[in-house]
Amino acid sequence: MKIYFSGSIRGGQQDTDLYHELIKALKQYGTVLTEHIGSKKIDTNSSDQEIHDRDMKWVRESDIVIAEVTVPSLGVGYEIGRAIHLKKPIICLYRSINGKTTSAMIRGCSDLQCFEYAELNDAKTILKKFFTGNQ
Repeated sequence: MKIYFSGSIRGGQQDTDLYHELIKALKQYGTVLTEHIGSKKIDTNSSDQEIHDRDMKWVRESDIVIAEVTVPSLGVGYEIGRAIHLKKPIICLYRSINGKTTSAMIRGCSDLQCFEYAELNDAKTILKKFFTGNQ
């Protein structure tokens, strides 16, 4: 299984360690095409178009998209929208922070499965239930 993991890169650097741990957990279910999301190093060698084209190629190749949507990101929203258009299964994970939750446009979309979690282990449990069919 090819997994496209999405999370805010430029606006979500505070969550890089979390992304890294989620990617590590996802690797037991398949190949994560976007391991770089869990790295503190931002790609400065590729042009914006090269990044867009590479990531859209990976979205098309993926069997599923997992998006961590706690930190608002135009890029993540764009990837989710494109994945919906391609009829990919999509799971969105989010945390409520200081009473703020994720966008109603994400939580209200019937093409997505959205799950709120409080801690990393909660997110891992959600993923395990999904991938092992124990929902």
